[in-house]
Amino acid sequence: MPSKLPPLIAVIGSDGSGKSTVCENLLPYVEQYGPVAQVHLGKQAGNVGRAVSKLPLMGKKVGKSIEKHKVKTATELPGMGPALVVMFFVLRRLMRFRHMLACRRNGNIILTDRYPQEQIPGAYDGTVFPANVPGSPLVSWMRKQDKKAFHWMASVKPDLVIKLNVDLDVACARKPDHRREALEKKIAITPQLTFNGAHIVNIDANKPLKEVIADAQKAVADYMASAGYGFAGQQQAQAS
Repeated sequence: MPSKLPPLIAVIGSDGSGKSTVCENLLPYVEQYGPVAQVHLGKQAGNVGRAVSKLPLMGKKVGKSIEKHKVKTATELPGMGPALVVMFFVLRRLMRFRHMLACRRNGNIILTDRYPQEQIPGAYDGTVFPANVPGSPLVSWMRKQDKKAFHWMASVKPDLVIKLNVDLDVACARKPDHRREALEKKIAITPQLTFNGAHIVNIDANKPLKEVIADAQKAVADYMASAGYGFAGQQQAQAS
């Protein structure tokens, strides 16, 4: 059954799949169905580390610590400084998510770049703190809040997930500043994400951008038709 709220459309995929570009080009198309709020729901653990590394003074040191304590490789929780930085990004994502829900309640169709998931810890847009490793009581408490936050966000199922699938060589060419090994892991994880059984449309993101955007528009059009939506102008004409 379609949601009674306006549709929630998420565009997801590995770095290098073209998520942001597709969202930017998809926005004016979705706006033909009604008012739209576009929301970016990053950052992930790796992006947090890279972002922090660019900060002055202690940026590089803290960034390296965040990278060291990623979910899948850590043997202990990060120290207080890096943990506070991670929590800042978690809270910022929570604020964006709450803002998105408010926009949706106010009648806006939602278009998101990325979407939180708890299915695979440590994967993109998943929990950041590693589980089952020792750490200080306060940082352990932060880990619990991180897990609770992602559980809550992931419980809100998108109406449509547009999943951009890309080959490793293409992603590396588009993101030369990213490690090939990291991109390979994200690409391998992408097909596994189900977003609580949401309706997913897989798109070949190796194709030229124009074709990828056309495929994304078709995915939106098909879903909107099934949910009873027409272009806003058509709906107004029918109402009059």
